[in-house]
Amino acid sequence: MWGIHRTRYADCNGSEASEETEIVVNIGGLKQVLYGDVLNRYPETRLAELVNCSPGTSGDLSSLCDDYDPDTGEFYFDRDPEAFKCIIELYDYGEIHMKRGVCPICFMKEMEFWKIDSDFLDECCKSSLKEVEDELAEIAEKVKTILVDREGDPSAGGWQRFQVYLWRLMEKPESSLAARIIAVVSFFFILVSSVVMCVGTIPDLQVEDAEGNLMEHPTLEVIETVCIGWFTIEYVLRLISSPNKIKFVLAFMNIIDFMAIMPFYVVLILTSLGAGMMELANVQQAVQALRIMRIARIFKLARHSSGLQTLTSALKSSLKELGLLLMYMGVGVFLFSALGYTMEQNHPDTLFTSIPQSFWWAVITMTTVGYGDVYPKTTLGRCNAAVSFLCGVIAIALPIHPIINNFVIFYNKQQVLETAARHEIELMALRSGDGHLKAACSSHKAGGAAVWDNTMRSSHSDTYIPLLKDPRGGKHHNKKCQSQ
Repeated sequence: MWGIHRTRYADCNGSEASEETEIVVNIGGLKQVLYGDVLNRYPETRLAELVNCSPGTSGDLSSLCDDYDPDTGEFYFDRDPEAFKCIIELYDYGEIHMKRGVCPICFMKEMEFWKIDSDFLDECCKSSLKEVEDELAEIAEKVKTILVDREGDPSAGGWQRFQVYLWRLMEKPESSLAARIIAVVSFFFILVSSVVMCVGTIPDLQVEDAEGNLMEHPTLEVIETVCIGWFTIEYVLRLISSPNKIKFVLAFMNIIDFMAIMPFYVVLILTSLGAGMMELANVQQAVQALRIMRIARIFKLARHSSGLQTLTSALKSSLKELGLLLMYMGVGVFLFSALGYTMEQNHPDTLFTSIPQSFWWAVITMTTVGYGDVYPKTTLGRCNAAVSFLCGVIAIALPIHPIINNFVIFYNKQQVLETAARHEIELMALRSGDGHLKAACSSHKAGGAAVWDNTMRSSHSDTYIPLLKDPRGGKHHNKKCQSQ
């Protein structure tokens, strides 16, 4: 039976003799003897099928192994021996653990070759696999975005091509020189508008209107109008060229852009209505409130700053830690303000008139700001204050390290993803040539995975350019099974 050895042995009573099937496998130079009763615990796996392979079916054997030596009775497999050491644990322990340093994607390919379901993988290893799969999906998405930005969709019509060109011009500064110039101009207008907003509040630069009220200098208002005109044109062009209008409007950065533009036009409308309708007594207050909303335009800088974008994403991933910080501070503020009020209420010159009023003192004490406008005057009150700022330092310091760690992890991940996507584009260009890149771009609507598969295979050869290491440990032998 294909050199499968059968060892006779006696049972525990020594009264009967039975046979145990054993096979010798050679996994990339690693020889190991396996027993049939152990392998048959999972009959759907490749090794169990190899044990149960009948002698008369050479085709079945050639599909199960890479080669077979009838002289030594060894079955050869051109696979990774280190991964096989983890695979064989399934038959002994009923689950599989990946060794540290093993690529999860390559290991899953090994499990697929040995016909082992991924459910046998331990939960801790599944989490590592999920992280790598998400990373690969992000890289594939970046590659797809770069390809689409570079070539576009050749099958698109005239308006669609113009829309894509306009979208790249307004949203992709790296796509062309004109897009970079527009990004620089937009950045300049943001800075000028922010400076004008700040300078306009200086009393020496303000002028008086007919009623004696101070208002911004007319020159500054002209500059503000020009900046708002640029922001409006930019927002409208981006809205027109966006492929998904609803997604564009609901995007966070686009909401910021709208909030930076909207107050100017609302103030303009309210001012014109207030001039002709005397019953609008609160028009001026509404105008001042809307003018404050102009500070939202400073967040437009995040559109042109990868550092600010990374910081925003890191804070989003640290919402749990930020919630813990707020919870610690909330409990501390309530506790120490109540204690401070109780200890200070009998003092004739007390500054703690109520517990809600004491919240302010507790906040500035726990954050170690200490304005000194409210302070305890009794000995117990001062002891309570000392304990409160010590607890405040501890409460603030505890979640800081996880937040910083999340920022470093996210920043490093972004750098790795950008570098990996750039390298994949370079490899694809070297391997396939510009013609194949254009062919890959035409299938970008199929999704990131389809683009990845289509662009990583050459149309001129059967060689596959892998993103990760080859699951066979770097070997590329094409050894075929020999029928004996």
